[in-house]
Amino acid sequence: MRLILALIQPTKLKAVQEALAKIGVERMTVCDAHGYGRQKGQKATYRGAEYKTNLLRKVALEIAVNEDFLQPTLDTLTNVARTGADGNIGDGKIFVLPVEEVIRLSDTVRGPEGVS
Repeated sequence: MRLILALIQPTKLKAVQEALAKIGVERMTVCDAHGYGRQKGQKATYRGAEYKTNLLRKVALEIAVNEDFLQPTLDTLTNVARTGADGNIGDGKIFVLPVEEVIRLSDTVRGPEGVS
């Protein structure tokens, strides 16, 4: 089992959800996130005054998948979450982490069956 942590642009959330549903991945946790990478923030104007925002808004997706769903999920995320054909700085990141144990609380099922 793996945990996919994907940090994507908020504008791509709906498209990613729909694309993942088409391949059978319908369970995920979605959280608002703020941070920066190579962009180092951006300049904005509010009521005529320019200011710099150090933290940019992203959406964090946490998706637990069994091994057979890992590659299709990663392919879908990398294709749909990009902005533009070749992608742009600030599109986000995907992290893949091993999961040692899953316990579904409603019926205490353990292991890969607990993910579904």
